Amino acid sequence: MLISSIRVLGYNWLLIATLLCCFANQGYAQGRNEISFNEGWRFKKGANDYQKDIGFLDEKWEKVTVPHTYNREDMQLGKDFYTGDGFYKKDFFVADSLRNRRLFIRFEGVGSVAEVYVNGRFLGEHKGSFSAFALELTHSVNYGEENSILVKANNVARPDVIPINHFLFPLYGGIYRPVSLIVTDKVNIKVTDHASQGIYITQNNVSAKQAHVKIKAKLENQGKEIRSMELVTEIKDAEGKSIKKASEKVPISPQGETLKEQELVLKRPHLWQGVKDPYLYSVTVSLVDNGKVLDDVTQPLGLRKVEVKAGEGFFLNDRPYPMYGVTRHQDRWAFGNALTHAQHLEDMMLIKEIGATTIRLAHYQQAEDMYALADSLGFLIWAEIPFINRSSGEETENAKQQMTELIRQNFNHPSIYIWGIHNEVYSKTPDEHVAVLSRELNDIAKTNDPDRLTGAVSGYGEMDRPANLAGDVQGMNRYYGWYEGEIGDLEQWVSGLENKYPDHIVMLTEYGADGNMDQGAEMLPENRNPVSGKFFPENYQTETHIQQWAIIEDHPYITASYLWNMFEFAVPMWNRGGVNARNLKGLITFDRKRKKDSFYWYKANWNPAPMIYLANRRDNKRTASSTVVQVFTNLDAVKLYVNGALVEKKLEGVNEHHWLYNIQLTKGENIIKAEGVSETGEVLLDEIRWKLN
Repeated sequence: MLISSIRVLGYNWLLIATLLCCFANQGYAQGRNEISFNEGWRFKKGANDYQKDIGFLDEKWEKVTVPHTYNREDMQLGKDFYTGDGFYKKDFFVADSLRNRRLFIRFEGVGSVAEVYVNGRFLGEHKGSFSAFALELTHSVNYGEENSILVKANNVARPDVIPINHFLFPLYGGIYRPVSLIVTDKVNIKVTDHASQGIYITQNNVSAKQAHVKIKAKLENQGKEIRSMELVTEIKDAEGKSIKKASEKVPISPQGETLKEQELVLKRPHLWQGVKDPYLYSVTVSLVDNGKVLDDVTQPLGLRKVEVKAGEGFFLNDRPYPMYGVTRHQDRWAFGNALTHAQHLEDMMLIKEIGATTIRLAHYQQAEDMYALADSLGFLIWAEIPFINRSSGEETENAKQQMTELIRQNFNHPSIYIWGIHNEVYSKTPDEHVAVLSRELNDIAKTNDPDRLTGAVSGYGEMDRPANLAGDVQGMNRYYGWYEGEIGDLEQWVSGLENKYPDHIVMLTEYGADGNMDQGAEMLPENRNPVSGKFFPENYQTETHIQQWAIIEDHPYITASYLWNMFEFAVPMWNRGGVNARNLKGLITFDRKRKKDSFYWYKANWNPAPMIYLANRRDNKRTASSTVVQVFTNLDAVKLYVNGALVEKKLEGVNEHHWLYNIQLTKGENIIKAEGVSETGEVLLDEIRWKLN
């Protein structure tokens, strides 16, 4: 058994995995090896004018571990952030015994344009920060020797790469997602099909009685002659027990690629039921030669039937399914977008806690961790590309590339139910650039994946915007009470669409308001400036979500809704609400440490776990002795006490989870307690303190 080593800055770094097992008298090793390539990188930042001034080349290299971004601080503080080159270098040893194998390097995400060089030779370029790409190293490395790889990452906004600006969210620079080295036999399942897994799983006729599962595999042969071998597809249950297998002899040509499909039928399948029961099978496709596995790929299989009915709602496995939705940006305070698995998991568990059932991963392809976690936790996912905010007219090819990458790389995730074409880009007529490109993107989605929905998102409340009619679903972002109108205007908007367009599928893809947890207001502010204002008190955000969720739940015409946003995120071009470079619409702070009142409002409505919460706890300096207390709860009975005295009269809230009380405060500190009992007899309490001046 040979262990390869990496030499970096004079030190030996042990590879995390064994590259191969050598077998006597054989020219190949058994199976595929995927090796973490995250350790032992060196980094230096470039200069905006590096072509004229190359003095930065003499700067010392910094030892880093991937994921890494060179903007984790400056892009979270304001407009004065660095855009330009960042250089990553790594030395690695390639064993001589790998000569008869194939070697690939796979980057999950490099922001935003990457150039890759191996031993000084240009290997390839990738445009787009959010999708993976894979390059073959087989013919570029020196066997039995040390090799070097250099990656130049550049995060300058460009008119030919989407998104074309930094306005709505930052384009962090760097190798900010994991890197892996993939070693295969010369006959293998394809690695370089837009960095996909090389196998595509479709399912049809899914019911509790049976499910038809079809697997398409893309096979390659880099030898000199046709190789005939067994193509084996095996489905295992969640415990790892084999329940179905198909096998056939397949001749694999040394020219081009060989496509092969196999179909299996499962009787009485265990269905994937969203957050209630996200049951996962697995599918393994193997190439077997004389009993030896030359290559294999395993993917998740969640058997489910998804349907959206205009005016009626969302149906999962022929049953109505509530689409309680949040949106998510991937960055966080002090880390930028270079996140760990633990951080992705923390985000998903917070989303689970609030009781959401669906997530719009906005506005770009997110980490592979997120889709895998969604599969296992049962969230239904809106996945989209970053064709957003502005159009240059030069982004056509890159938008098509990113649409193809999004679908092929994430095709097998059962959690994904819709592909997003664009967000808030417009044309005045159906024949202009954005409308035409939107139809082309929709065609790419339907050609690659005919079974999933597509959707386009408008920032207007009108159905007939030319660029938004290409998809199956019309998404609309409506910020009533914030960017336009009053909070309650959402009711008039949805009622008008119901009456005029009863056969259209409509989703409310963004709504909400900013809320600064460190700014309090006893009363709702009458005057606000959402673009340049500096006072965004949290209670206005809370009231927006209270009123608008009540409207949404009364209108099943809105087949899914997605509040904006689950987490605060960086917006380097903004200075609003008392915090520079921050979008404050999140229900949880940028560092994930504090939850706003709105979080608990949705938790009371969506999560069945017993809870009780007193709102406006941070508005604790009061001037009016007669005031109102709000309780968010999913309990059947609640008692409220002010300074030990029971408050008898409850006012009418917007729904059963919204309890209101008129109370009288006394001068000085007042203790307000809410108490309730769950169905199991558990006593739940919450307490706040308000001071009357």
